[in-house]
Amino acid sequence: MNPAEFQASNPYASFGGIVSDAPATERLAFMKRTYLHLAMAVYALVALEWVYFQVVPEAWITAIFSMRWGMLIMFGAFMLVSTIAERWARSSTSIGMQYAGLLTYVLAQSIILCPILWFASDMTISLAGAGTFSTIGVAAVATLVIFAALTAAVLLTKKDFSFLGPALSIAGIASFALIVIGAIAGFHLGLFFSVAMVALASGYILYETSNVMHHYRTTQHVAASLALFASVALLFWYILRIVMAFSSRD
Repeated sequence: MNPAEFQASNPYASFGGIVSDAPATERLAFMKRTYLHLAMAVYALVALEWVYFQVVPEAWITAIFSMRWGMLIMFGAFMLVSTIAERWARSSTSIGMQYAGLLTYVLAQSIILCPILWFASDMTISLAGAGTFSTIGVAAVATLVIFAALTAAVLLTKKDFSFLGPALSIAGIASFALIVIGAIAGFHLGLFFSVAMVALASGYILYETSNVMHHYRTTQHVAASLALFASVALLFWYILRIVMAFSSRD
């Protein structure tokens, strides 16, 4: 078999072109696939949390909160698993491996989110003139609004935010170091840290949405959806922490 015949017979030989270089119809199809997979990942996360709330004993979750190192150990395990899952999702030789990465990441994210969702599940927040609402519901709506606004900003301006990459990496490492130091020293990072992390997550959404438009290959919609899902999950986590700071228990 000559090289040309091999290229034609192997669906992963080139594994798609860069999105920005693809025809308009192919770019649109890639965007649709990416955001469809993002929505499916979010639905899967919600379904998993519902299952956990039905079957996981409350004592297990309480034990995690009572352990000084419990959440830090979970966070470290999550970082390890998410790194592996992201590598799988970026596979250039296997669609199956990409899906395995996305599903693994959603599962890991559902586990790390479970304790804070359990803690917030019986909390409500009063909004002046609007009534009393579920803390989780308010955080979810706020996350959706911010994500939609940031996505619209990238799609409408068509700006390439890839220049944010180095700054986001440095900020991410610094925030992780603060989390570890806080756990070791036993101090609470507080509201201002959560606000800073919302800003960091927003930067990641701009960066990843820009990458979806400009830098992924047209066959990497699974990897693109994982990157967006990770940013949305980070945003939700810290918005929920902020809302919890102003909430009360039923």
